[in-house]
Amino acid sequence: MERFYLILGILWCSTLTSSMRIVKPPMKEMNDGRQIPALALGTWLGNNTQGRVEPGQNEVEHAVSWAIDAGYRHIDTAYAYRIEDQVGRAVNRKIAEGIKRKDLFITTKLWNDAHAKETVVPALRRSLASLGLEYVDLYLIHWPVGQFGNGTYDTTDYLETWRGMIEAKSLGLARSIGVSNFNQQQIDRLIENGLETPAVLQVEINLNLQQPALLQYCADKDIVIMGYTPFGSLFYNKAKPDAPPPRIDDPALVEIAAKYRKTVPQIALRYLVELGVIPIPKSLTKSRIEQNIDIFDFALELEELRKLQTFDKNYRTIKQEKWLDNPYYPFEKN
Repeated sequence: MERFYLILGILWCSTLTSSMRIVKPPMKEMNDGRQIPALALGTWLGNNTQGRVEPGQNEVEHAVSWAIDAGYRHIDTAYAYRIEDQVGRAVNRKIAEGIKRKDLFITTKLWNDAHAKETVVPALRRSLASLGLEYVDLYLIHWPVGQFGNGTYDTTDYLETWRGMIEAKSLGLARSIGVSNFNQQQIDRLIENGLETPAVLQVEINLNLQQPALLQYCADKDIVIMGYTPFGSLFYNKAKPDAPPPRIDDPALVEIAAKYRKTVPQIALRYLVELGVIPIPKSLTKSRIEQNIDIFDFALELEELRKLQTFDKNYRTIKQEKWLDNPYYPFEKN
């Protein structure tokens, strides 16, 4: 019976934000002087028990369109997601309807098979062709791990990859450049070699993996953090058997959500914002897309922040252990 009332509370909270209102997220300044919206729509569909979730013909296109209507101005995608064309169709339609290109912030990523310095710019040009855009606002090295299409490793030093990224920026094809899934030592190595400091680091951040040391490092280096998989293991159908709590019906989370008339996922997103992270929630459901951006009209209290901090178990959802023996594997190996 107690579980019934908890779930009822979640459903009640969700109805309170069901009517759409346009939300304008605040902006964060990057170390290159440009600004980035404080929340982005994610477009990676992820995996299920059968493996990679393959995109349909236009479901991401619809999601991006709904997101822009709801106030999102930052769309995060990647070559590897195989949906840059859908993102581009939605973005260009909204531009045709009156949204200014300069008011949109589009992020995409360099895949592992194009780590050689001379392949970076051609790879970005392919992404731009799919997106139907002349430039992206942010281009990220997706992983420090290089890998050819046949599965063998490309051990190109990521310093060379980063030099290719700098060239892409100098050509105006990317307004800002950054890295994804790099660790602190790998970023230090870029800087110590006299190369441009990344404007952004994109990594997994959620209640179970809060990475306080990395967040502090990036704050010290003036690097903006974007957080993927912001819901972690909140949802029962996404949580692996070994995933620590909390889940969507956790009593403490339900209580906080009810207090602010928000949903539990909204509380999780708001917590990341208060950590200084740009969350990247993904959804293909219009109402959820609208709810996920509606997190800028309240602030969590200190005792609530402390409670949410206790869920940090250094549990990584996306480990990519298939690359463990690559010399540039970025995560802990134990």
